[in-house]
Amino acid sequence: MNNKIEEIKKLESPPKVIDNIFNQNEINDFLKLYSELPLTVHNKKQNVIKKRWLQGFNTDLEKKFFDRVSKEIGHFKLDNLKDENGKDILGLIQESYNPIGLHVDAGFEINNQIYKQTLIPLSSIGSTVIFKNRFYNGSTSFTQDPEELNKKNLTYGQNKRSDIHLKMFGDKPFDKKIHKKYLQHEKIDNLKGLEVELIYEWKVGSMLIFDRSHLHCSSSVIKGKKIGIATFTKR
Repeated sequence: MNNKIEEIKKLESPPKVIDNIFNQNEINDFLKLYSELPLTVHNKKQNVIKKRWLQGFNTDLEKKFFDRVSKEIGHFKLDNLKDENGKDILGLIQESYNPIGLHVDAGFEINNQIYKQTLIPLSSIGSTVIFKNRFYNGSTSFTQDPEELNKKNLTYGQNKRSDIHLKMFGDKPFDKKIHKKYLQHEKIDNLKGLEVELIYEWKVGSMLIFDRSHLHCSSSVIKGKKIGIATFTKR
């Protein structure tokens, strides 16, 4: 368990959405950046394409991103993965055709003081479900799937698998209406004890900011595909 939980909790706050933080020209620059970055992973099982936001492809866009995030959350350090030269990547761009399941991005260095994460939509159809429930013991995908739970030999940057959430948050059944509208890709039993804090409907030009301790997942609302940039910070 992270030994900085009390420090982490002092800086926690409700999720927030900042509208119109990027104009259309800047969104076009992000899309151009995505087209130019090298492929990192094409997970055919999940049907997800991932690219690392490497430094130096558009330094003007990098500065705008840092300036605007700093204005919203104050001082921060990056806590993304590293490139082959040991330099921080600036975030992860994902092109998803299927929704991503329940997880938490609480980091891979257990004693880091995790802080906020951001999500920038580059497409308009999609939504992200943020739960009130929190978890501090590293980046984890929460599942009941025995095959997933047996995966132990994980590579750098892969979430561990766990069903520990089912023992942490009680037995209250999950809201059936929300499940039907947003979370049909998840077994409702896997959401037992969870309560929704925010459903973020993607809007190009906006940015979602939330604590890295929040359990969250994609919604099942996807039209063709969706593209978004996620960045993770620490103190």
